[in-house]
Amino acid sequence: MLIRKASGEEMLKLWDYPDVNAASPTARFFYQNISSGNADFWTLEHEGELIGELYAFRNIEADHDFADGSSTAYLCAFRIRKEYRGQGLGSKLMETVLADLKSAGFQRATIGVGPEEEQNVRLYHRLGFISKIKNCYADPCAMDENMNPAPDEGFWLLSKEL
Repeated sequence: MLIRKASGEEMLKLWDYPDVNAASPTARFFYQNISSGNADFWTLEHEGELIGELYAFRNIEADHDFADGSSTAYLCAFRIRKEYRGQGLGSKLMETVLADLKSAGFQRATIGVGPEEEQNVRLYHRLGFISKIKNCYADPCAMDENMNPAPDEGFWLLSKEL
């Protein structure tokens, strides 16, 4: 298994976009933040194949409860391919990203989860995301056609001290 930071171009390829001009507003937002250094795209690879991803945003201008650029970072789009779940690989990816954030001087990480996503809630609690900051009804990393945060049915913003 290989855990590494990847490029915005690799993110576009993963999301099936030929380039940033063809990308959705959300993909453009991720690409721009990765390219500017405001976000890291972390990958988990097995035998050269991408099996997991996690994004770490340093600053979310739309809402500093998520990430404030200095003490709090926001994690999102945490995915492990189904056939690789339950083996501790996602935990290893998360631990690597959290250690990197801590070494960069961040004291807290946040992550969003829908209250109905019981399996993810249990996972995040086990990983230390136990403090609920607030209920959210807009996703600051999902952009509408005007590049504004898209409305969401509702999720919890959880935090963990690093």
